[in-house]
Amino acid sequence: MAVMSMMGGAQARRAQLNREAVLSATPVRLLTMLYDRLLLDLGRAEIAQNIEDWAVASENLLHAQAIVSELSTSLNVEAWEGGEGLFALYTYVSNALMSANIHRDVARTREAIALLEPLRQTWHEAAALLPAQSAARAGGEYGLA
Repeated sequence: MAVMSMMGGAQARRAQLNREAVLSATPVRLLTMLYDRLLLDLGRAEIAQNIEDWAVASENLLHAQAIVSELSTSLNVEAWEGGEGLFALYTYVSNALMSANIHRDVARTREAIALLEPLRQTWHEAAALLPAQSAARAGGEYGLA
């Protein structure tokens, strides 16, 4: 029982730290955190699909879809020239993830990873170029609502 209580306490502490990290993050940092979690979910989904653990695959694909939805709805397509193209990509990936889940299609999951991983890397590189003081302002400049 004591071990279970300690594990519950550790999970609660980790959840609290995650909440604090999100609440204190700049818009650019939030974006990179979303991309990191998105690719983590997709990686987990791919592994689960490969071993035919459909419940775990579905859980991760649904969470990935929720992240793509958040990225899509928070995108200000008029803020920069590539906004409409990025919105179209998010729509395509969202449809691919639904198909991957419904049809248990690992190829669609891999396709989403292949499309999103370069974007994740690019956002991380862009975030690293921003001075810390201007990072809070940059969210608006990068089309984040």
